[in-house]
Amino acid sequence: MAASTEGPFCIADFETLAKPKLSKAVYDFIQTGANDCVTLRDNITAFRKYALRPRMLSNVSDVNLTTTIQGQQVDSPVGISPVSYGKMVHPDGELALVRACQESGTCYIRSTHATRSLDELARAAPTGVKWYQLFLFKDRNTTLRLVRQAEDSGYSALVLTVDTAVTGHRVADLNNQFKLAPHIRLVDIESDKAVREEYSRLEAETGIGAMHYLNAQVFDTSITWEDAKWLKQNTRLPVIIKGILTAEDARIAITYGMDGIVVSNHGGRQLDGVMAAIDALPDVVKVVNGRCEVYMDGGLRTGVDVLKALALGARAVFVGRPAMWSLAYNGQSGVRRMLQIFRDELKIAMMLAGVDSVKHLPENLVVKNCGCCSRL
Repeated sequence: MAASTEGPFCIADFETLAKPKLSKAVYDFIQTGANDCVTLRDNITAFRKYALRPRMLSNVSDVNLTTTIQGQQVDSPVGISPVSYGKMVHPDGELALVRACQESGTCYIRSTHATRSLDELARAAPTGVKWYQLFLFKDRNTTLRLVRQAEDSGYSALVLTVDTAVTGHRVADLNNQFKLAPHIRLVDIESDKAVREEYSRLEAETGIGAMHYLNAQVFDTSITWEDAKWLKQNTRLPVIIKGILTAEDARIAITYGMDGIVVSNHGGRQLDGVMAAIDALPDVVKVVNGRCEVYMDGGLRTGVDVLKALALGARAVFVGRPAMWSLAYNGQSGVRRMLQIFRDELKIAMMLAGVDSVKHLPENLVVKNCGCCSRL
């Protein structure tokens, strides 16, 4: 298997290369999490608690990374999570992300906080697998208008994010008085006139980037499972619920007919002190028991991490910060390189573990180490 001779050579390199290109406020916005960043760190280190059990003398001459998500084939099980403010780190913004995903044959989830429109991204990657992440606006007509736009533009699933009733307490953003540059507009959110006016008023009063702290004013904090059901009833697309960390909520999601679950703690950016996403994954997979597809995001930094997540039951995984670092580093080429590194590392890990397909992983491929191993 021929390896690339052009760097970067690991995911960690992208953050190092991106940092000099970004202001302190923007770098901190991406790099940090909520409160003391305990969950942010745990997301990464928790993978050390899981050990692979490789099998020898297996035929791995033809390793297959392709799988299906919501009935669509992807060439790699590593996609890009919904990330905000793409143009904040590169002029192309989300255009670079969606094009790189199309080139790499994987899934791109567009954020409600995107700086490029649904239509624009659809035209940029007409054959790519594209999902639309959304929150429920207080004005349900705004939600329905955006849902129809996503349906008509060729997006193939809706990802309802449910862990963001308010924005997490992000100390670095407060210290830096984080604020979006004037040329960066959030096209979905500001398409609502009342929201746009409220944003302008709060920003003038506070002097900080009010849109970042406007969730409670824009999005409906009173939503329940009945509202998830309402969304399901008002779209022809599959509805995937993102932000689930417990078996209890996974069981309810199945009851309400959700088509998929993303096990996620929002990259440690919301409620600090919750369990790492990889630790929450097995219980969710167990209770779902194949009745819908389960995905995860949070803390994935190597192809070995990806293999562990897949072995614990994730159908596919998604990455957020690596997408932003690689975008800041070198736009579309950087993102494509990041996705290729994940793909290359996953393939190597599979071959060394004696696995020839991401769709046929042994049940006992991963075991949990004793607690002392997590401190190594």
